[in-house]
Amino acid sequence: MSLLPSLLDSKKLVIKIGSSLVVENNKFNSKRLESLIRDVSFLQKKRIKILIVASGAVSLGKRYLGIKNKKVLKINEKQACAACGQSLLMNSFLKIFKDLKIAQILLTYSETEHRRKNLNARETINTLLDSNVIPIINENDTIATEELKFGDNDRLAARVAQIVDADNLILLSDVDGLYDENPSKFKKAKLIYIVKNIDNDIKKMAKSDTNLYGSGGMKTKIEAAQMAMNFGCNTLICSGNRARPITRIIKKKKNLGTWFIAKKSKKSSFKKWLAGSPKILGKIIIDGGACKALKNGSSLLPSGVKSLTGNFFRGDLVGVFSEKKEALGKGLISYDIMEAKLIIGKKTSEIESILGYVGREELIHRDNFILNESILIKK
Repeated sequence: MSLLPSLLDSKKLVIKIGSSLVVENNKFNSKRLESLIRDVSFLQKKRIKILIVASGAVSLGKRYLGIKNKKVLKINEKQACAACGQSLLMNSFLKIFKDLKIAQILLTYSETEHRRKNLNARETINTLLDSNVIPIINENDTIATEELKFGDNDRLAARVAQIVDADNLILLSDVDGLYDENPSKFKKAKLIYIVKNIDNDIKKMAKSDTNLYGSGGMKTKIEAAQMAMNFGCNTLICSGNRARPITRIIKKKKNLGTWFIAKKSKKSSFKKWLAGSPKILGKIIIDGGACKALKNGSSLLPSGVKSLTGNFFRGDLVGVFSEKKEALGKGLISYDIMEAKLIIGKKTSEIESILGYVGREELIHRDNFILNESILIKK
């Protein structure tokens, strides 16, 4: 058991709730979800920031539009169902979350792949989390086109975990975890408790069986676990059918579900991404006070910047140098170059009057900066 991660050690935890748990007999499953929400409340009291990726909008929309027993929908039908189902889903969540604050976020594949939009999503989500609000996230099926879709919320949950640097990801479904054989067909099938490497043998155990409500299966869960493991996030696949599923995992002395253990920490993974991006789109020269602040782990404020050059937009990678031309590091810039030029050397209290809106206080946030890496200016 010492080999298993502790959910209580999480700073950020992403919980994906499958359609089979959200919808039962074409209706929102309030009773089952109320039990899960008690777990969410318990985790929040432990100062763990919770994000929920919820399926079910299309399923609820099918019922609303009177579409019955049709497993495969055309893309336009699915988008219409999603348009109706999203409001129904959030209205139902509002009723059962009661005193807990929630917010809805709809994402598309392109928004998670595009660095600038990825940064926007990250900042919005972190602002909600800092305000003790639980983001409920779903793929924006209403506008996403087939070739740009995740196709399931397992992989979306993994991408959300990556965006926010989550410690752990829980994929709650109607299955107990990964078995060596299909448990519905083979009585002697054994549950696999720990996976440290997703090899071909593990992939063969995962079949893309689907149910009437969901678009994924064990195959997509394995793919999601692989995505999460690649950037240092552990993944747990387990059943959400039982009462207080997460509390049971925390309190039980035996294994429940399948843990996919990441080999590296999430922090080193994100820093490795920054360090492994050799080309930057701009160069920032900062004064001695700002140099000292960065080396001590602080963010870069506009007041400490002496000059900047390049052609960059918000979310692009830029290099930071001292006045003596020492390469200090690189990070993701919070402003386009035209706006950044207007506020360098200024106090944060002056940003609003200069730009006409309340922007970020930091030119580069400390979470988006890495010290002392070689930098190649993009020509």
